Amino acid sequence: MTKTFARFLKDESGATAIEYGLIAALISVALIAGATLVGNELEDVFNEIGTQLKSAN
Repeated sequence: MTKTFARFLKDESGATAIEYGLIAALISVALIAGATLVGNELEDVFNEIGTQLKSAN
């Protein structure tokens, strides 16, 4: 029983999988935040273009 518990404590394969999961989650959050910021900026640009086109008529 003691050997099994000691082997369990030395096993780091689960920790590696968790680390990769956390890295993937952080990358996802960064991509979503970046896409949101770019989307908002693009919306402002297109709204301005639309306003200028309406006033040109």
